[in-house]
Parts: sequence; structure tokens; C-alpha cells
Amino acid sequence: MSLRLGDIAPDFEADTTQGHIQFHQWLGDSWGLLFSHPADFTPVCTTELGKTALLSGEFQKRNVKVLAVSVDDVESHNRWIPDINEVNGTEVNFPIIADETRKVAELYDMIHPNASEKATVRSVFIIGPDKKIKLTLTYPASTGRNFHEILRVIDSLQLTADYSVATPADWKDGEDVIVVPAISTEDAIKKFTKGVKEVKPYLRYTPQPNK
Repeated sequence: MSLRLGDIAPDFEADTTQGHIQFHQWLGDSWGLLFSHPADFTPVCTTELGKTALLSGEFQKRNVKVLAVSVDDVESHNRWIPDINEVNGTEVNFPIIADETRKVAELYDMIHPNASEKATVRSVFIIGPDKKIKLTLTYPASTGRNFHEILRVIDSLQLTADYSVATPADWKDGEDVIVVPAISTEDAIKKFTKGVKEVKPYLRYTPQPNK
């Protein structure tokens, strides 16, 4: 059965390039980004893991722990990491799970038989400090992920978790946000002291409240 938004992310134990972990314990009070890769020494994955390492400061700033999954073993991962570092001019500083038995891949439904019976698709899970799944994305094996979009979504998730707002299409951190429909315009004016702009009775904008 596939995982849905709001489900508790399945806990697991696994060996990684940074030692043995228990996922929920490792995550602690942080947000989590769990993302899968079809195999080691593959071209698109090499660019993806490098990009993630290059953005490590952005993930840390948002209190997000990053965890990659590949169906090869730790020894293979450790041979691959120098290539990632060299190609991208960076240092991989997050753990890569060794999932030779595909336990994690199957737990998170990362293998789609109609695409490939053996390789994982490019799954992305963003998990909150409450261990609930906040976002899922599934890319085909041929398409590299947009990690700036993943950061944008994390910004939106963290903002909307703390304030009664939603983010419009193409929103970026610092731009105006939408007042949720559950709040009346009268109450919104009192709540959002930076101002409320009514476009339609159901569409009200306000400056981002945490800026």
C-alpha cells in the first residue's frame, strides 16, 4: 500500500555510510528529506547527490536532515562518494542508506514494477518533526530532481505549519501569502497586522507573517 500525506513515516533500522541508524531516533526533532536513487555510479544520481551536498547549508538553515537511499551496499557507496565530490566540487556530508535487501525501498513503495522491477524510482519524502509525511514526489529514473523546488516546498510547509496561511502558485520565500478560507476577512485584518488585500471574498493576500 502506498504512503499518503499525513501518514506516519515508517520507522526502520539500516546501515549507512555514517553508521547504523534507527530512522525516527536519527531524525529527532528535525524535519527530514528521504530520497531514493536507482543505483550507485549512475550519472543522474551523481549530479543529484552532489547538488544536495552543495545545498547542505540551506537544508541546515531549515533544520532538515537529509538521508539518501540506494540499493547498493556501503562499500559501493564509499567507492562512489569520491566521484560525487570530484564531479560537483563538494563533500557529501549526509548518510546514504545501504538497501541491498530493498527493505526501505519496499517500505516506502519506491519500486514501481511497470517502470522497473529492480530499480527504485526517484522518490522524495519530506517528513515533519512529528514523523508524518508532508510531501511525496515521484520522478522517473531518467529525470533529475529540482532541489531548489524541494527547498521552496519546505519553506512553504514550515511557514504554513505555524501560521493560518497558504502559499500561491510559484510562491517563493518573502512573497505575499494567502489567508486560509477558514478565517473571515474581518478576523484576518485583526490577525495579520501587516495588512490584508482582498481580491475575491475567498482570496485574500497578506505579507509573509514571519518576515
